[in-house]
Amino acid sequence: MMKLKIAIQKSGRLNEDSLNILKDCGISIDNGKDQLKASARNFPMEVFYLRNGDIPQYLQDGVVDVAIIGENVLVEKGTSLKVAEKLGFSKCRVSLAVPKSVKYSSIEYLQGKRIATSYPNTVENYLKSKGIEAELHIINGSVEIAPNIGLADAICDIVSSGSTLFKNNLKEVEKILVSEAVLAVSPKIGSEEKKILGQLQFRIRSVLAARQSKYVLMNVPNNKLDIILELLPGMRSPTVLPLAEEGWSSVHTVINKDTFWEVIDELRQAGAEGILVCPIEKMVI
Repeated sequence: MMKLKIAIQKSGRLNEDSLNILKDCGISIDNGKDQLKASARNFPMEVFYLRNGDIPQYLQDGVVDVAIIGENVLVEKGTSLKVAEKLGFSKCRVSLAVPKSVKYSSIEYLQGKRIATSYPNTVENYLKSKGIEAELHIINGSVEIAPNIGLADAICDIVSSGSTLFKNNLKEVEKILVSEAVLAVSPKIGSEEKKILGQLQFRIRSVLAARQSKYVLMNVPNNKLDIILELLPGMRSPTVLPLAEEGWSSVHTVINKDTFWEVIDELRQAGAEGILVCPIEKMVI
C-alpha cells in the first residue's frame, strides 16, 4: 500500500507540536524510543525523524513527500519548496539584536560590525537589501552570548518571547521575518501520495479551525433576540431553540477565540445570560 512519507524534527518543541497535530488528526504513530522511522497504525503514512536543518534537502531530493518545518529554516536554506499549509504553532521571528547599552537608531549602526548568527544566508540577504556590509560569524548554539564575550557587536537569531535576549542584556532592533510551522511539499511527490496529502490537509484544516474557535451557548430573552443575533459572527447562522420557560430562547453559535472576550462582553451587555463556553475538538467546514 502506498504511504505518504512525512518528515518531522527529531527532537525539540517542533517535534512535540508536530506529533500533537498528527494525533489530533486521528493518526496514531508507532514511534518507539530513538526510532528514525515509524509507521502510522490507522493512516497510510510513514514518519521520518530528521535533523531540522536536513529536512529541506530531503524534500528537495524526494526522499520524503512532505515535512512539518519552520518557515525560517526554508528561508535560510534558500529553497523554493511549496508550502501546503500554515500550521499556526511554533511561532517565532528572526531578529537582529544588540546590547542594551547601545544607542541604536537605524540599521546603519550595523555597517562594518560583527554579527553572530546561525542564519547567515537570511542575515546576508537582509543586509544586502538594506545596503549594509557586515562581518558574519557563524555559530551553531548559544548565539546570545557572543556580544558578552567580545565575539560580536550584534546577533541574529530566532526570538519567541524575548526572555533569552533580556537575560543576556540584549535588545531586539530589527525584525527580519516572522515564522511559524508549515507543511512543506516535495517537488517530486507522486500522484498517489498527493491524494493522501489531500486527506491529511482536510484533517489538519478541521483541527486548526477547531483550535481557533469556541462553541458558545446562552440564554436570551426573546425581546433581545434580534440584538443578540446581530452581534454573533457564527459559522453561517446561529441555532435558536425555545426554552421551557416562556419568553426565552437558547442560542448556540461559534466564536473565534481572537475576538472571544470582546464578543462575550457585548453579549452580556445586550442581555445574554447563562453563557456556556465549550472547546471544539474538530470543525469540518
